[in-house]
Amino acid sequence: MTRDDPKQKTELVPAWPFNWQTLDKAFENFRKEFEKSFSSFPSLPSMPKVTALSCDIVDEGDKYVIKAELPGVHKDEIKLNVFDNSLEISAQHKEEEEEKKKNYLRKERSEISYYRTLPLPDKVVSDKTSAKLTDGVLNITIPKSSPTPKPKSSSIQIQ
Repeated sequence: MTRDDPKQKTELVPAWPFNWQTLDKAFENFRKEFEKSFSSFPSLPSMPKVTALSCDIVDEGDKYVIKAELPGVHKDEIKLNVFDNSLEISAQHKEEEEEKKKNYLRKERSEISYYRTLPLPDKVVSDKTSAKLTDGVLNITIPKSSPTPKPKSSSIQIQ
């Protein structure tokens, strides 16, 4: 067969044959092993921890309601970008603690990052999106461009 043969079919093979959770776990394991290999060098800073963002998406017909868990993050540390059919959530939180006593100084730093892009099945009205952070849970409401009609239901008699 040659390149110009119209009967030749090219089949796309996925680069990662597993699901996204498996890929996330593989990268998380790689990151942990990478950090562990440099843990004996005290002068090197630790890498910021990027954590998977737990989300729930509910389709309420005329809008999507998304709940994202962001523990320890303040509202000014969160960035939201809404596109026609996706939502991008990112947050970065840094903490620094210092303790001084007579013969020593202790300084601790920690950093955590969250990032997630959520595809939405329908077009949305991005400029009418609202969001509120309460007790580490970010509630996002995104109106749809065209509401989904509610399915008709009928009661079935069981014999």
